[in-house]
Formats: sequence, C-alpha cells, structure tokens
Amino acid sequence: MTRLSVIGTGYLGATHAACMASLGHDVVAFDLDSEKIAKFSSGNLPFFEPGLSDLLKAGIKSGKLRFTNELADAISNSEVHFICVGTPQVSESGAADLSQIHSAVKAMAPLLSEGSTVVGKSTVPVGTASWANQYFSEHAAQNIKLIWNPEFLREGFAVKDTLHPDRIVLGVSNTSDSSVVEDIYSSTIQIGTPVIVTDYATAELVKVAANAFLATKISFINAFADLCDVVGADVTTLADAIGHDTRIGRRFLNAGIGFGGGCLPKDIRALQARANELGMKDQFEFLNQIDHINTGRRSYLVQQVAIELGDVKSKNVAILGVAFKPDSDDIRDSPAISIAKRLIEQGANITVHDPEALQILSKIHPEIKSSDKVEDALANADLVLHLTEWQQYREIEPTKLSKLVKTRTIIDGRNILDRDTWNSAGWKIIYLGRPSS
Repeated sequence: MTRLSVIGTGYLGATHAACMASLGHDVVAFDLDSEKIAKFSSGNLPFFEPGLSDLLKAGIKSGKLRFTNELADAISNSEVHFICVGTPQVSESGAADLSQIHSAVKAMAPLLSEGSTVVGKSTVPVGTASWANQYFSEHAAQNIKLIWNPEFLREGFAVKDTLHPDRIVLGVSNTSDSSVVEDIYSSTIQIGTPVIVTDYATAELVKVAANAFLATKISFINAFADLCDVVGADVTTLADAIGHDTRIGRRFLNAGIGFGGGCLPKDIRALQARANELGMKDQFEFLNQIDHINTGRRSYLVQQVAIELGDVKSKNVAILGVAFKPDSDDIRDSPAISIAKRLIEQGANITVHDPEALQILSKIHPEIKSSDKVEDALANADLVLHLTEWQQYREIEPTKLSKLVKTRTIIDGRNILDRDTWNSAGWKIIYLGRPSS
C-alpha cells in the first residue's frame, strides 16, 4: 500500500481521502482551514454525501486516515500527492479561478522529495497541467512526476464513482509514469475499469468535454419541452422514444427546470472562456446557448407560477426541494433557490422543505423561510412546487396533504410525479413539456 497526501478537503478531497483509506492506503489530508480539519478529525462531515461518513469514521478509527493543517506534515509523510483544491468560477468572465491550484503547486514544490509523484484531480482549463509540470521542473527536486487524473464524481454517488469509476484517465508526460497511479487504483482496475493513458491536454479536456456533452443533452431536451408545450406534445414520451436509439441513449434526457450545482454550469462557462482565449470562440458559441436555455428554465417556471396564480403577491407558495439534485445538500447554482428568490422579489410568501439542505440554506439564504417538516411547509399553500426529485417526494401520499393546502395544485418541475396518484387525490398537476391535468 502507498502513503498518500490529499491537498484540499473540499467535496472532492474529502471523498478521495476517505475512499483511498478504505482501499488500505495510508492517507493524510491537508487543508488550511483549521476548523474544517478539526471537524474531519472528529469524524464529522461538513456536507452530506451518502456512505461517505461511514468511510471517514472507519478510516480514522483504523489509523489509515488523518487530517492536518500543516502542509509539510502531509508532504513529508507521503509518497504520492493528490491535488484536490477548488477551481471556482470567476463571476465576471466565467473562467476558472486557478488561484488555489497555483498556490498549492507553489507551496508544494520546495517540500517535494526527488522522484515524488504529484497527481492533479481538480477540474482545470486545458494547459494547466503543462504549467504545473514546468513549475515543478524549475522549482522542485529532480524527477518529479506529474500526472493529471480528472475526477468524474456525481454528487450523491461520489463513493461509488471513486471506488468503481466508469473509467480512469491519466494524463502524463511519459507513459511509464502512469504505473504509480495504476498501482494505487489496482483493486479498481482488476475488476475491469478501463484505463486511458494520454497526454495532459487530452486528460484535461476529457472532464470538461463530458460535462459539456451532458449539459447539451439536458438543454436539448428542455428546448423540446418548450416546443412540446406549444404544440401539446409529451416531452417524456419523446425522450423515451429517442432514448431507445443506441446512438442517443435515455440518460440525461429528463426535461424540467434544468441543471445546477458546482460542476456543469461552472465547467461549460470555463470551457467557453478558455476556448475564447485560444481563438475558438465561434466553435464553442453553442455553449452560451446551452447555458442560456438552462438558466431560462428558471424564468419559465416562474412564468408558470404567474399563469396559475395571477398576481403572486402575498400568495403562499410551498417548495419541495432546494438542493440542486437529490442525495446532496449542495445548493450551489440551484435552480430551486433561483426560483424561490425571484418569487420572493415578486412578493410571494415562500416556505421550502428539503431533507438535507436546510441547514446550509439558512446560513447562505436566511431570507428564505424553511421548515423541516413537509406538512408545515405546505400549510395554507396556494401552490406547491416540486423542484428537487428526492425519493421522499416521489413516495408522498397526496391524500394526506390535501387538507393542508388552500389549493390542490402542484407544478412538477422535474416531471416525475405520478399523474394518476395525484389526480385521484383531487390534485391538479402541471408538468413542463407534458400535458397537464
């Protein structure tokens, strides 16, 4: 087994550290935030991710995982170093903010031993790995091996995606360098996970290309949802039909209020910004349209609320779900948050419920009223909005909610609630891109 350091304990770093410890590696995770390190060290996650808490506690208990806020401690006690710092969006340009990457590389360089291996996992614009490799060659010990190993984590499935990924991509300057990381992932590779060894630029582009393609599918089906509303067609049946085509596939063809979170929106904007820098603006202009369609879904749902309620001022609107996706407490760029804030600006009385995201919601958006009970959120509602497809909401018995609300009307912003179940309980259900009733 290998001694590993993980630089950065955000969502990516914490998941990677705990999962690598579960494979038997000795892992020390570093972060500058002493409060966060103390929380991790006591076995507490600062965010929600199914299955990760158990791995964290098991790693600490076994002694395979520990946390530190001393970079020299992490580097000196490890052979391979994973860079897992954030690359947030620059609000003005949409480009990726590489300040944490630059800081990590520059701080690590003088501490690395000759022949050390550094593995980049952060999502970065193409060209970043080459810069880091050049910096290490000029400012670190000799023979530092840099490998770029992009992550493909889905929130809600991060443990599975780390331990049993669809593929492992390794960007290298020399193909022989990949053996170090292949050894670390040997248990995963042995069960048949494909390994793609390539150059730095291709490895960097794989991640953003995958996210851009997924974003394209979502915006594509949402554009057709608008068309279906105009002509009276059913976008869900349409998606089912084209999804049977093996060249297309059914996944990511679910129409609704669009995507959010910390990856897809950020990555397509960063890719567009980098393409512009490289003189490829026209070729990647389609990404702007994808982004426009996606953010437009939020306005479209607000319009549907106005159609249903008329003047929304002083109307009670209940929102089911504010996390950007189920099985996560992440509200970054959440469509539901955007919709809630717009309705509040128009004078509506909003009350939201979410199984996991309310604690972080209260810290970031204290102006949004919330309730930890579905029943309380729906009390006296003139309209209910279903905006995050938690399993809990799929399983709701609408007959139990009928006496709580003023009006039995729900807009299903995710197009997944069963029409017959809600209709039989006396509810009007409104879909996006599907005939409503």
